[in-house]
Amino acid sequence: MGVYEARGIMSKAWKDLTLRWLETKGSWDDVVAHKFENEFLLPMEQDMRNSTAAMDHIAVVLAQVRRDCE
Repeated sequence: MGVYEARGIMSKAWKDLTLRWLETKGSWDDVVAHKFENEFLLPMEQDMRNSTAAMDHIAVVLAQVRRDCE
């Protein structure tokens, strides 16, 4: 599996989680739900952004390495 494929799988999983969370919020709207969102989901969203940016960068580096080795 390449970097872009892994990035796609991770992005799809995040989208699925986000959709399920939105569905859940429709019936779970209390202090605990807000705490869960703030303590887990929001930091995870930032981690996802950082991870996808890092994966994009490593894909560029790997492509350059492959070209250099030819």
